[in-house]
Amino acid sequence: MTRTASLGRCGVLALTGILGVWLGLATARAEDANKADIEALKKSLAKYEDYTAAVRDLYLSTVGCVYYSGEKIAGAMDYPKGAMGNHFVNVPSVGQKLDPMKPNVLIYEPTKKGLKLVGVEWLVPLTPDVKAPPKLFGQTFMGPMEGHYPLIPREFVHYDLHAWLFRDNPNGMFSPTNPNVKCSKADFP
Repeated sequence: MTRTASLGRCGVLALTGILGVWLGLATARAEDANKADIEALKKSLAKYEDYTAAVRDLYLSTVGCVYYSGEKIAGAMDYPKGAMGNHFVNVPSVGQKLDPMKPNVLIYEPTKKGLKLVGVEWLVPLTPDVKAPPKLFGQTFMGPMEGHYPLIPREFVHYDLHAWLFRDNPNGMFSPTNPNVKCSKADFP
């Protein structure tokens, strides 16, 4: 091997290393920005720890607690085993411009002490204007999917993104279900 070829290979390796470090730093900065946004979101939602504050702000309950067994359901999205909790939907915000600081849905877990805020969800109805799945916090929304019948009409085809801000989730913060959330006497689906 000639000295020129050896220097060329070293140069390529050095350039690859520099590029790798730069991409790693860019990714870390993006993650830090998302962490800051998520912390700001959590603080802005503190008042909704009391579900009656959510009702006063027009977040209306779908009443049932959503739980998935992990089994594939014909015609439905494939969800991991776990709950989605009780959904309180801010109907006037659905179909409006997506706002990362104002989720359309607050998710509560029924407990012996009442409802506990565990997560949030953003909904984007499928319309002719929606050309691709939306993204927030670097996450691509799931869908399109039908509404989660019987709580939401099947005809409500939409994209959604869950964020388990107030309850750890072994499947990840943005998983649609959370096995750590429980539904007492859940009968859906």
